[in-house]
Amino acid sequence: MRWLPLLVLVVGCTKVEEPMAPVTPWSPGVMLTQSHAVNARGFVELRGLIHVHSIYSHDACDGAPHDDNGVYDATCLEDFRRGACQTGDDFFFLTDHGDSFRDNEFPAVLLHDASRGDVLVTRGASASANRLMCPDGRTALIMAGTETGTMPVGLEAHAANRADYGSRDDAVLDAYRATLNGVTLVPHAEDWTVDQLIDLHLDGFEIFNLHRNALQNAGIAAELIFNYVEKQRFDELPHPDLFLAAFELDDREYMDKWGTVLSRGHQRVTTFGSDCHRNTFPQLMGDGERIDSYRRMMSAFSNHLLVKPKADGTWDDRDVKDALRSGRNYGVFEFLGYAEGFDVHAGDVELGGTASVGATITATMPTVRQLDPNVTPPALVMKLLRAKEQGWDEVASVTEGTLEYVSTQPGAYRVEVRMVPKHLLGFAGKRRDFFTKERPWVMSSALYVR
Repeated sequence: MRWLPLLVLVVGCTKVEEPMAPVTPWSPGVMLTQSHAVNARGFVELRGLIHVHSIYSHDACDGAPHDDNGVYDATCLEDFRRGACQTGDDFFFLTDHGDSFRDNEFPAVLLHDASRGDVLVTRGASASANRLMCPDGRTALIMAGTETGTMPVGLEAHAANRADYGSRDDAVLDAYRATLNGVTLVPHAEDWTVDQLIDLHLDGFEIFNLHRNALQNAGIAAELIFNYVEKQRFDELPHPDLFLAAFELDDREYMDKWGTVLSRGHQRVTTFGSDCHRNTFPQLMGDGERIDSYRRMMSAFSNHLLVKPKADGTWDDRDVKDALRSGRNYGVFEFLGYAEGFDVHAGDVELGGTASVGATITATMPTVRQLDPNVTPPALVMKLLRAKEQGWDEVASVTEGTLEYVSTQPGAYRVEVRMVPKHLLGFAGKRRDFFTKERPWVMSSALYVR
């Protein structure tokens, strides 16, 4: 019986593994949060919005953010707070218009509400950002900025001369960064020439803007609203959160300007602009929510930033701005599905960085997170593109796995993942035609080779 003590020892040390909880398949309307795990290169991936309007924009909230007595629209503000929490996004760069933004003070312009549990990020006596408290205990980081011609974001205080908002003067643009620790962008690339995007003292510009895109797709938007939404033919429409599936997302003018600026040797941060105001489509969808509710618009797409956390694992507004200013970012149209596993680098050089000719650019194809195993998977293609005058040249592509490309020429390279969203056909209603066309899903900022 010498084996008995050993048997008892083995049995006593055996750990019974708990069965893993089944993963609920993702479907439109389901919001997923980031894991916040630190990747192999020491970055945390955060998700959020750049170019968002609040009650401190004159044209937000159906053009009436406050009444004649200056009382702000509590319903509209609550819709913003609810949307910011429901999406699960980590950060929001507000971009309120100057004629309202300049008339209000910090921390009000950060939407701070101490009674709701919000916590200010402070440096000395001043507040630079607001951790907006959500009902589940999670917080969303709110940062101030203004869309007034130019679009400086992440401002930690008002400009010394608030009349400067909108100025294109180099000294003013430089001060946003040097004095207010902001990131100087411009919105609406259609309003700027290539020479302006090069010559102005900017960190970057938008490569997608929802306001612009809605105008480009006004015809199909009107058809859906007048022929379906207003007649309450909701069962014939796609899921309410798939409203953008009707839109053509590619914008040739934006792509051409982007490629031209970078091909001429200039480095610029590029962003997806939500431009949400809750002032465009007030009609109610089948779920009882406005077409343009903050939640719906906020959840449609986002910017992902690779943020270097502090030694204790935390991060704040300056860490987020450092990632944005460095160009460690990419955009995702999440209404098509949350992208999992996407990655681009050239050895130890990240997006926004500069590698040497001969470096291998590595890109990993993402998958749709929590994809229902019972649906037809989407058709994906991942392309590596190099900037040229008036656009981009495709230099490599894959339909699965990892793309590796040895850079033989200097230039600016970016990665784009395109999708035919076959996995969403079950949510198409009678408009299956919206889900049989290829469109962009993930678009990275550039990585430079010199």
